[in-house]
Amino acid sequence: MTVMTDSAATAAKNPGRRRRKPLATRAYKVFRVVALILVVLFLLAPLFWMLLASLKTNVDIYDTGKAILFSPTFENYANVLQRNNYFVFIFNSFWVAFVSTALSIVLGVPAAYAMSRFTMHRSALVVLMARVIPGVSLLVPWYYVFSNLRMVGKFEVLILSHMFVALPLIVYIMMSYFDSLPLELEESAEVDGLTPIGAFRLITLPLAVSGIATAGILSFIFSWNNFMFALVLSGAKTKTLPVAIFDFVSYASIDWGGLMAAATVVTIPIMIIALFTQKYIVSGLTAGATKG
Repeated sequence: MTVMTDSAATAAKNPGRRRRKPLATRAYKVFRVVALILVVLFLLAPLFWMLLASLKTNVDIYDTGKAILFSPTFENYANVLQRNNYFVFIFNSFWVAFVSTALSIVLGVPAAYAMSRFTMHRSALVVLMARVIPGVSLLVPWYYVFSNLRMVGKFEVLILSHMFVALPLIVYIMMSYFDSLPLELEESAEVDGLTPIGAFRLITLPLAVSGIATAGILSFIFSWNNFMFALVLSGAKTKTLPVAIFDFVSYASIDWGGLMAAATVVTIPIMIIALFTQKYIVSGLTAGATKG
């Protein structure tokens, strides 16, 4: 004989009634929402302050009473985009980022495929070591070599220096992505008459588009934001945006309004790219995570 408790009897009488969630579960959800809000505010607060400061005069920036309420001005943006000819620096940054990313993809994707399919562990270790070596340790040798070759200040030097970081990054991402793709697809294509190169070009490469997009986006963002290589290896005609920003910093004073406007010009294109390509970044970075 089965004895029903009061709660069981109530649930039997009202089968459609949902059980109340435990207090600990509800408290955890509240904590998670609050923590998420705090993290978002922590990340967005500097960007919000930068945007507000770019619309203020230097006097208003130092005035704490005008932190939120002030008369906006676009004089800083006019100073950045017209008087300081920042369109040239924007083109320089875009050209270096685009070419270095494109060349790194052309070289890195086949290399990652070979390392993935033929288990080239030593080569993968070399790529990983190149990925973790700090770039600042190579600046002095690079400058010495390229100065003797009379190449300092040219686009070729900036592109090669950016490829030193972009190429290992692309290989590292694409190796994980190729590991997640089933080998049976290529074997079936070879049975149907394709060569290994043809199977890679017609079968594997189209399936790896999202991974290539992820690697390319991350490489482009790195190159666009890079300051160290461009500061040492660029010239007056090849100066990129991160280096040009420091034109507003002098020995005696800092033009905070112009500096914030220039920083906003640098940040907005990357934020737009990240916003519209976030699904490729997430799918590419998580590729291979559940392999096996």
